[in-house]
Amino acid sequence: MEIKYKRLSEKAVAPVRAHKSDAGFDLTVSRITTELNECGQLVLVYHTDLAFEIPEGYYGQLMTRSSISKKSLRLTTSSSVIDSGYRGEVTAKFMSTTDVVPAVYQEGERFAQLLILPLPEVEFVEADELTESDRGEGGFGSTGTGVEQNANEENVQDDEPAPEQKTEA
Repeated sequence: MEIKYKRLSEKAVAPVRAHKSDAGFDLTVSRITTELNECGQLVLVYHTDLAFEIPEGYYGQLMTRSSISKKSLRLTTSSSVIDSGYRGEVTAKFMSTTDVVPAVYQEGERFAQLLILPLPEVEFVEADELTESDRGEGGFGSTGTGVEQNANEENVQDDEPAPEQKTEA
């Protein structure tokens, strides 16, 4: 697949894969600007100075790199969708996760990765009933509460007797 891109400044760096088998293409910071969000919080805008022509039937997904764990930043959108019809500059907006001087990406550093994914053909169909599932309507922390763990334990046969519980007097 061929993806056309346009450099919007001399500082723009072409997207690259660090390894042939990598899913994402690393994007490099060409410049950093700031803005305030609607709450008045400082947002760091990381620019690529790149625009892309993503083929119809595909979309781009902008994700953080694993190196984000070394920084005190979070992507404001978790991930971003780049539609095939979008021809503007690809940027990422980050917020600091600390009240002290944050560890941030600098100009010239790789800061995000771009994935190119197929866009499925989807048709929503209204239904009066939905099929049953193991999960049902459980959401927002419904797993890991012990309810499903107890149900799973009933299906597991244990050859070892349970250890004796110690109680203090």
